[in-house]
Amino acid sequence: MSRIGKKPIIIPAGVEIKITDNLVEVKGPKGELSQRIRPEVGVEIKENEVIVSLKTEAKAYWGLTRSLIANMVKGVTEGYEKKLEIEGLGFKAAMEGETLVLNVGFSHQVKLSSPENIKFAVEKKTITVTGINKELVGQIAANIRKVKPPEPYKGKGIRYAGEIIKRKAGKKTVAAG
Repeated sequence: MSRIGKKPIIIPAGVEIKITDNLVEVKGPKGELSQRIRPEVGVEIKENEVIVSLKTEAKAYWGLTRSLIANMVKGVTEGYEKKLEIEGLGFKAAMEGETLVLNVGFSHQVKLSSPENIKFAVEKKTITVTGINKELVGQIAANIRKVKPPEPYKGKGIRYAGEIIKRKAGKKTVAAG
């Protein structure tokens, strides 16, 4: 039995959930999201809760479906955010309209445009990615980090806030004698 799948999802005030065939649509104060669900899993609304149940013996999709719906409910009420930090001499980020411009040691600037429902904010050496879709926010943050991942010798690059980079010792010089 799935411990996660058994837990009901409480629908907060201001959130509307509609289930048609294999599509779950969630509307809330921050926007709306939809997710296709597997036919092996049943989703129903009872009173003020969403209950996820199994139609067949495919237990692998039970907890996953519940988590996806719970993430959509949290996204349309609170939203999600990921913070990234830039470390390195001369490394900086700036906004040009809806485009994020990164100067991270290349001969050119790296420009990343924000997709629909995703917003960037830059404050000194911190980039904040916010949105209502947890998967999309995480993917965009990973794409920004991939531009210049932190290197293990000096720690220069783009990292998640709070991420610890294991440092390596540099080359040792031997005295000539």
